[in-house]
Amino acid sequence: MKILGLIPARGGSKGIPRKNIKLLHGKPLLCYTARAGLESTLLTKTILSTEDGEIAQTGRDCGLEVPFLRPAELAEDQSPTLPVILHALDFLAERGEEYDAVCLLQPTSPFRDGEVIDACIRLFMESSADTLITIVPFPKEYSPYFMYCRDNDGVVRNYMGEKTKVVRRQDVEQPYLREGSVYITSTKVLRGDKTIYGEKVVGYPMDPEKSINIDSMDDWQRAEEYLRKIHGEH
Repeated sequence: MKILGLIPARGGSKGIPRKNIKLLHGKPLLCYTARAGLESTLLTKTILSTEDGEIAQTGRDCGLEVPFLRPAELAEDQSPTLPVILHALDFLAERGEEYDAVCLLQPTSPFRDGEVIDACIRLFMESSADTLITIVPFPKEYSPYFMYCRDNDGVVRNYMGEKTKVVRRQDVEQPYLREGSVYITSTKVLRGDKTIYGEKVVGYPMDPEKSINIDSMDDWQRAEEYLRKIHGEH
């Protein structure tokens, strides 16, 4: 199976300006994900999709291929992910490169490595899934079965749409949260169904300690602290 590793990294970022090339523990954030993609033995190729020249050069410095600059209209704040993926697939298809699936690797999740990517790919292939996502467990007390919506009159209803009933925590299945480090989707689903999520979605559990998705400076600080910890720094 031919799988394209795709790293999307646009220049705009309101929460943390120039986030993708900001130095995290002395290295551009982008380079952590670049290294993971290049470490994978099951990705056919890993490329960078960006509209930004400086980010493109940083990607090349990290060892990535940058076969194109993404159109500006696919790099706006509200730009969805699917057109970015399809743009990359179309560009490569015009050059005779076809892929069975795309593995999306977001730079904001810097701590998955090549072994995790390969484990995700193996699960994706063995399960014949349409889509794979990485997941992390979260406490059962936060299960939707214990959550309620409240209207303007103060009336609450069960978030799951069920009649209010007492559910024991030990009877609730372990809930998981979408984690964001790895997304793999078959090209057939991407092109045919126009979605990243096919009908059959499998989840690969991640180590919660490594699951840091950088969207804010608080997240950035957590990432710095994690790197200091694993490097034995105080």
